[in-house]
Amino acid sequence: MKTLQTAFFLFVCVPLMKSAPPIQQESLRFYDYDTDVTMGSLIQQDYEMQSKDIRKDGTNVSLDTSLRLQGDDSDHSVPPTKDTNLPTCLLCVCLSGSVYCEEIDIEAVPPLPKETAYLYARFNKIKRIAVADFADITTLRRIDFSGNRIEEIEDGAFSKLLLLEELSLAENRLIKLPVLPPKLTTFNANQNRIKSRGIKANAFKKLTHLAYLYLGHNALETVPLNLPESLRILHLQYNNITTITDDTFCKSNNTRYIRTHMDEIRMEGNPILLAKHVNAFSCLRTLPVGTYY
Repeated sequence: MKTLQTAFFLFVCVPLMKSAPPIQQESLRFYDYDTDVTMGSLIQQDYEMQSKDIRKDGTNVSLDTSLRLQGDDSDHSVPPTKDTNLPTCLLCVCLSGSVYCEEIDIEAVPPLPKETAYLYARFNKIKRIAVADFADITTLRRIDFSGNRIEEIEDGAFSKLLLLEELSLAENRLIKLPVLPPKLTTFNANQNRIKSRGIKANAFKKLTHLAYLYLGHNALETVPLNLPESLRILHLQYNNITTITDDTFCKSNNTRYIRTHMDEIRMEGNPILLAKHVNAFSCLRTLPVGTYY
């Protein structure tokens, strides 16, 4: 009887135990594989549908172009270019009233946001400044055009800039100075081609806030006339100045006159012997830097 029971157990139960495979593991593997295939098929179908829609709509040339716009950086066949026709705040950097347009090869002053207070346009290829460039920008306080190719500035280009305090035109190709706005405290025209006839007799007379005047490395034959009382620093080094008078810095008819604000005058590199013009410095607290012997 026991033998019969054992045989029955082996005949019925053992086949049942073998027929139970690891369902969870196998089903997961199959599911992953099937998902990959299915997703790949769906993505391909989706792309094909997009491609058909794009061709029907006509807004894009190809699906490949659409994919590149989604951020594919693998295509470097087109070299980057500088598009100077972009809006100013894409071409330049605009930040809290400041516009930075440095070293981007622009050839003209870009249109500025109306709230611009500080413009930095150094080391470009600007050749000309027109009245229209700043006609509507009355908030400007500082402009820096250093290192351009400026040859001409239209009369009145800065006339509406009543708040302008600092102006740099250094390292350009100017042969004469424009009319300057009345509240300037700093004016830099170093390293140009300015001659004495390019500066009007009263160019600086009404600039009662001007403290720093830089005209070094030009072609001046004389010291500019009617320098304002507010002037503290005057740079005239490396020009062609050959003479000065008793009224250049002082007042010959007033021996008690003292230039109380003037701290520094540089005149080295000029073909003039300063020792021959001692009376010209009698009102100064310090002698100009230059050649005396």
